[in-house]
Amino acid sequence: MAQNIQISSLHPCKWIKGKAIGSGSFGTVHLAMTRATGALFVVKTARTDAAVVSMKNEADILESLDSPHVVKCLGKDVMRGQDNRDRPAIFMEYVAGGSLWDVVEKFGGSLDEEVIRLYTRQILHGLHYLHNKGIVHCDLKCKNVLLASDGNVKLGDFGCAKRLAGSKDMPILARSWGSISGTPLWMAPEVLRNEGLDTKSDIWSLGCTLIEMATGRPPWACDISSPEATLVKIVTSKETPQFPKHFSEEGLDFLGRCFQRDLKRRWTAEELLNHPFISPMSTKQDAVGSPESVLMSAFHDDESDSDVDEIGCNYVCELTRKNPFSGNCHMEEQMVKNHPEDSYLVSSGNWITVR
Repeated sequence: MAQNIQISSLHPCKWIKGKAIGSGSFGTVHLAMTRATGALFVVKTARTDAAVVSMKNEADILESLDSPHVVKCLGKDVMRGQDNRDRPAIFMEYVAGGSLWDVVEKFGGSLDEEVIRLYTRQILHGLHYLHNKGIVHCDLKCKNVLLASDGNVKLGDFGCAKRLAGSKDMPILARSWGSISGTPLWMAPEVLRNEGLDTKSDIWSLGCTLIEMATGRPPWACDISSPEATLVKIVTSKETPQFPKHFSEEGLDFLGRCFQRDLKRRWTAEELLNHPFISPMSTKQDAVGSPESVLMSAFHDDESDSDVDEIGCNYVCELTRKNPFSGNCHMEEQMVKNHPEDSYLVSSGNWITVR
């Protein structure tokens, strides 16, 4: 198995680099093989200075982690790039199933709710592990969750991840524009408002990831009239992304717990692991006795548009002025092949991963 390879001690002559199997704003991922055993792994390399910083952060965080729900770092090295400059490379386990976004596309543009329950439970185990270590993933979405051929799910792409400062009771990062990272449509309101970062910020992104799995579309896809208006809506309104209409009561209630705008009311990963939606023993009868549903109270408030005010516009102006969404950032495409009417989400260049 790939995770048993001692990559960190390998010289270039001891392994073979194969074809590229993925690319993004950071650089390229190549399949690789050890000459001694023929075992497969992947090599992730950076191609820009900004990507170098992201990749070093990813390697530092992954080397401290050991969980079946987090992709394993097998080692790191420095490789000479095409520009004849030394660039960091990370050796990681090969997860054959690809990302959950790949799976969604290959299975008709959406996943069965029973499968979503299984994947969500494993994602939560990964988040619970990270949060107990004071780490926030910061860029949770289907493209950054990997699926093994046996159905095991692993969190990947930790280039945006951050370690929280302060005590466990106040796990908030210092407020600075440099601390903003992630993909805007998946980011929690408090993160876009630059109020700091909390482990519960990942929970909002988890809800967005569920919507992806259930609909094959990004969160907010049904509500977007313009990038600026969508940012204002996320930052200042009482609204949430549109929930899948075909979801069960348990699924809708689970999303309601994820999309609480008040951090104190938003559930933690540990609490969500006991929710009837993903509990292995859950049934529809169990949901009747569960805590009162929150999804009917504030998630489709008719008065939400009135909250889009001058303050919200100022937030968006400041965000764009500080460049987190400008053309100077590196694009990561949001592919929506099954919904060509949403192609402007892909081609406009407005939605990116902020490193």
